Amino acid sequence: LALLNAYNNAWYLNIFLADAKFWFISCIPLFLLCRKGLDFLLKINHIAGMLPVWIHRIKQSIYLFAATVLQLYLVLSLACHKASQAPAPVMTGLDRVAAGEIEWFKGRRIGIITNHTGVTQDGRHIADVFHSLAEAELVALFGPEHGIRGQAEAGAKVADTLDQKTGVPVYSLYGKIRKPTPQMLSGVTMLVFDIQDIGARFYTYISTMSLAMEAAAEQGIPFVVLDRPNPIGGHVVEGPVLDLRFRSFVGMHPIALRHGMTVGEVARMINEEGWLKNGLRADLKIVEVRGWRRDMVFSDYGKNWIAPSPNIPNFNAALLYPGMGLLEATNVSEGRGTRRPFETVGAPWMDAAAILNHLRDAPFPGLQVDTLTFTPMDLPGMATNPKYKGESCYGLRLRVTHPKTFRSVLWGFRLLTLLQANHPERFRMNQARLNRMAGQEWIYKAILQGESAEHLQQRWQQDLQAFLQIRQNYLIYP
Repeated sequence: LALLNAYNNAWYLNIFLADAKFWFISCIPLFLLCRKGLDFLLKINHIAGMLPVWIHRIKQSIYLFAATVLQLYLVLSLACHKASQAPAPVMTGLDRVAAGEIEWFKGRRIGIITNHTGVTQDGRHIADVFHSLAEAELVALFGPEHGIRGQAEAGAKVADTLDQKTGVPVYSLYGKIRKPTPQMLSGVTMLVFDIQDIGARFYTYISTMSLAMEAAAEQGIPFVVLDRPNPIGGHVVEGPVLDLRFRSFVGMHPIALRHGMTVGEVARMINEEGWLKNGLRADLKIVEVRGWRRDMVFSDYGKNWIAPSPNIPNFNAALLYPGMGLLEATNVSEGRGTRRPFETVGAPWMDAAAILNHLRDAPFPGLQVDTLTFTPMDLPGMATNPKYKGESCYGLRLRVTHPKTFRSVLWGFRLLTLLQANHPERFRMNQARLNRMAGQEWIYKAILQGESAEHLQQRWQQDLQAFLQIRQNYLIYP
């Protein structure tokens, strides 16, 4: 009765189908027990038939109670099975420091390059964690683009200040100076880096890390990276590799546009490949992430998204950014000045319906696209004087439906080629800026000549394969 009741319940049926092997093994002893019990009940059934009606009601109650107990047992057994299979929570490098696992900091005067993303799972900022370490002294903080608390807009200069909670001086690395000076590092005996990256070459935090590692090497100071997962995954690598003729702060080293690495792995590559100035090698240490695999994206391990910069407000924007960031080299709005930057694209002259029809004829895998109208505006802390400020823009809203299979760089180039094909008289690209962001000179001309995104992808494959071979030597996580 219990098994039939469970089978007829849709929720139990779904569980059964998902864990058939576990159910089969767990239920064998129950089947044997039930068979013995039914044999006993059949033996007494003949006698029970001669008893008063109230005796039969007691018998029915016993059957119902047994069925309920059996169902409860099956549900609890499945819950225990699931709990035993649940992966251990991901621990970032900072989480491991806060847990007291790392002893590298004893007797050190610590300088930290960080921002608002440098927090533990329970929300403690790295400055507070290190300030509370009895065996170390926090003496300096360094803030990259967007500042130590992440409130400055992209490209906005950030001034030196004091951290209000710790009283420690905060030096800006996104004003006139982007590399720690010897004066800033005076008294620092270990330099620590902890910032959440999002896996795109032109996202400038890895450039800040490279310059800081170079400064540490010049001063003979150990450099420690507190590693964090790559939120868009470490299993996908795509896009052109940077030609060093176009080296800039939005791309300093010959890596793929979407590199599929953590900052710790990128640091290892930069250091061991001799990419620091004059071939310097830093005394590099990495506090590795525990529990993260390359095929994991933020939705597999994270709970609350902390925007690494004001215009990456959610996980969807981060997934889109490696491709959508290319629009910053064009006269098309990438959504700055809206609450959905990099999830929104458009212009006053854009024929969104025509582009959507093309995408319906040839859908892009893992992406949902809809039309919309939006008006970019000044948004304090997010955007000042965005493209087409105050003008109605016709465009597209983007939502990634399959984060692990979506190819953001290919999508970015598909969009550029569609804009060129549908609006050859209105669509414009800034060649110098596109060269810096894409990393290759030939891409600009190829788009103007009408080459497809898939053909562009074929052309960058040789360089990408060479990068993958180098990259393999520096991967930390399975």
